[in-house]
Amino acid sequence: MDTKNPNKDFRTTPEYAEYQAENFWASNEGKVPPFNTEPAQLEQRAKEKLSEGGWFYASSNAGQSTTHLANRQSFYRHKIVPKMLVDTNKRDTKHEIWGHKVSAPVGFAPVGINKIYHPLGELPVAKVAKELNLPYCLSTAGSTSIEEVAAANGEGPRFFQLYMPHDDELTVSLLTRAFNSGFTACILTVDTWQLGWRHNDINTSNYAFYHGIGADLGLTDPVFQKRLAADGIDPKTMPNEAGRKWIDNVWHGRAHSWEKIPWVIKTWKEISGGKPFAIKGIQSVSDARKCVEVGCDGIVVSNHAGRQVDGATGSLDALENIANAVGDKIYIMFDSGIRGSSDIVKALCLGAQFVFVGRLWIYGLSIMGEHGVRHVMKSLLADLDILFNVAGIQNVGQLIGKKDDWIESHPRGQSLL
Repeated sequence: MDTKNPNKDFRTTPEYAEYQAENFWASNEGKVPPFNTEPAQLEQRAKEKLSEGGWFYASSNAGQSTTHLANRQSFYRHKIVPKMLVDTNKRDTKHEIWGHKVSAPVGFAPVGINKIYHPLGELPVAKVAKELNLPYCLSTAGSTSIEEVAAANGEGPRFFQLYMPHDDELTVSLLTRAFNSGFTACILTVDTWQLGWRHNDINTSNYAFYHGIGADLGLTDPVFQKRLAADGIDPKTMPNEAGRKWIDNVWHGRAHSWEKIPWVIKTWKEISGGKPFAIKGIQSVSDARKCVEVGCDGIVVSNHAGRQVDGATGSLDALENIANAVGDKIYIMFDSGIRGSSDIVKALCLGAQFVFVGRLWIYGLSIMGEHGVRHVMKSLLADLDILFNVAGIQNVGQLIGKKDDWIESHPRGQSLL
């Protein structure tokens, strides 16, 4: 592409499509692109780089992986219908989420235990998110302290994903630390009171926390430190016991119910001065309506990428039903199964206002650390920018909820590749 074209003068975000030209030209300077970003190749490279346990945890799904398959099949059933001879020279992927002006309607999904993928854990991921001006979401199961992640993310937009303990004092402490560290929204995940049954992890005793790895976010919490002391657990000499106690407070196997939600919303609002609160893991219209009823600012339509309930509906199918029911009443985000820019466009057309990406950047982190995360996410943004150009899309607003304008859908039961 002509990198001297005037298109970028009209944009508020970089012309990410130029990353394609950079990679095409690289061999002339004795360089090669860092690695193939095609999803299947990403997975293969990550598998080669990771330990068996790291690969199993990154790739595992619940049961027979049928929900993971359903996620991808739901994308295949929906086809983009491009429009030609549209002036996309002034196109822009910019978006706004909860007052944050960001580069695209794309964020870094909350993913736990990043230290099993790279020694620096969440830090390089948070750094790249700031660099690209994409929202970063830190998991309660993160393997780096809230404060260190905030420092790496700098002035970047960031949200805190909460796995809610049954220890209210600990919940308040986590939310207070998050707000004091510049996290501007709380996203409560409600589909993971306990990990789903994941065969490879079970068969290899693959649970990092029980082996003294990845509990740093909890071990740096003053309330949890009191709990450790009360039980006589020294995390320096008893890392396995400390890690187990932490994660058993987070993925505790004891379900919360709707009766608890008003308390956590009120608590976060008081701590943060009214910052947004969302629930992640919504798949049914009735649950989406309940989220509106109890006063959530947003929801994330997600089945945890197929890692929790085997045999469940594809998240994209759930999105369309939910958006039709409550799309004008609540901010709808989407997660589960995103592998490329066409998936992002389809999710937006079916009613999402924002999309989270997880496994792609995990694989990049595994392969090449910070540089790997940057390459994967810049490639995704370039892919999105180019798709806008060649499909006749000028801006994100033309897509959100505009299924009839852009999408041809096939009945469920058909998987059309």
